[in-house]
Amino acid sequence: MAYRNKVYVAFDGDEDMAAYRTLQMWSANENIDFDLNNAHDLKSSRDSSSEETIKRSLRERMNNSKTFVLLVGEKTKNLYKFVRWEIETAIKLGLPIIVVNLNGNRKTDQLLPPILRDELLIATTFQSKILNYALNNWPESDKKYRKNNQSGHYYYSDSVYEDFGL
Repeated sequence: MAYRNKVYVAFDGDEDMAAYRTLQMWSANENIDFDLNNAHDLKSSRDSSSEETIKRSLRERMNNSKTFVLLVGEKTKNLYKFVRWEIETAIKLGLPIIVVNLNGNRKTDQLLPPILRDELLIATTFQSKILNYALNNWPESDKKYRKNNQSGHYYYSDSVYEDFGL
């Protein structure tokens, strides 16, 4: 089994690239407490690669990941070619899932891809402090819930957000 220490981020590459780049910027900024050990830094695929080659590369990245982050934008639930496949693969691998709502919602909403309706996950807003908190804490909570055969959607309380001044 591969050593899993990376964070795999899935997103709509056409619509939500700016949000993904913001994650990278937060991680690179020494003044922001945010660490993204990005699985996409392992090796890149060329846009001209076949779908099969790209998926093989993405699966290799997932195999080295300890957490799956899904950036949920306006069109995410309608994406099937790669994003849905990435979600299906994360579920099969049993990766802890963090849903990051780009619309500011703290809970899952109508933009959540239907495949995640009954899955174990935590939802957060797109803010560095709460996302960093989720990256550091959700994998252990996910493990506990799975051990007890629990599923469902979890959220941080308003008091957790308040602790971060959010």
